[in-house]
Amino acid sequence: MKFTANSENFCRLSALLSLAMVAALAGCASSTHRAPVEDRKAPVAVDVPASAPAAEAPKTPLPGSENAGKPGYYTIRPGDTLIRIGLDNGQNWRDIARWNGIENPNLIEVGQVLRIAAPGADATPVATPRPVAPAGRVENRSLEAAAAPAGAAAQATAASAAAVPAAVAPPAPPAAAPSTETEDSLNWAWPAAGPVATGFDEARSKGLAITGKAGDPVLAAADGRVVYAGSGLRGYGNLVIVKHNNTYLTAYAHNQTLLVKEDQAVRRGQKIAEMGSSDAERVQLHFEIRRQGKPIDPARLLPPR
Repeated sequence: MKFTANSENFCRLSALLSLAMVAALAGCASSTHRAPVEDRKAPVAVDVPASAPAAEAPKTPLPGSENAGKPGYYTIRPGDTLIRIGLDNGQNWRDIARWNGIENPNLIEVGQVLRIAAPGADATPVATPRPVAPAGRVENRSLEAAAAPAGAAAQATAASAAAVPAAVAPPAPPAAAPSTETEDSLNWAWPAAGPVATGFDEARSKGLAITGKAGDPVLAAADGRVVYAGSGLRGYGNLVIVKHNNTYLTAYAHNQTLLVKEDQAVRRGQKIAEMGSSDAERVQLHFEIRRQGKPIDPARLLPPR
């Protein structure tokens, strides 16, 4: 009987344990994890495409833009400097800076429009004069063509003289108009004594290359005033620019030494520099004559050697 009681107790205990385990498993099954719920009411961020254009602030017009394209004005291009603009337009770069209120010549912008003619001056381009034959050169046709009309005129005069009374004298020829000095009547001289190695080519050299030895004198080709003396123009080395009048200026490049300063008056034949090879492959003088800023062949104006 004792064994039987123990067996019953054991069975009861096992049953209780089984019920406890079933209850525990049921509790675990009822406490499963819930997935997170997305709140649809929350604001959703919207990605802006990277290519969407941003609102641009209105651009401020560059100085002088209202004068673009007008005579007497120039629109700055990439690589321009006031020295280059002055040379290409036959002006003193300091005058251009003053006319446009520029205090720092290094602070100019591409697209900016500059006045390049003096206020009140006529900015209409001047026509380039036709080449003038060198002194002493006479065209053959001038003598031959004049001979025939002269003979015919003589015959006509003789025929009419018989019909006209001797008392009537032929009218006197009109008096020649007095000659006046013009912008083109400069007394030119060669700027160096050496031979010309390279002639004028408007597309490439824009002037003459005159060879010599380092230190040879470089002379002013005509009376004028120095408007630039320095090395700020790429490709020209140590450069002197002389303005002779409102039409002409000359440029002397590749010098080894400059002997004049800006705003200095010079005379024809005055030594203004010494020949060198600055910014060049050999010792030479690069010489330009510019009319209204446009390069012309110096050989047309320089006297024969």
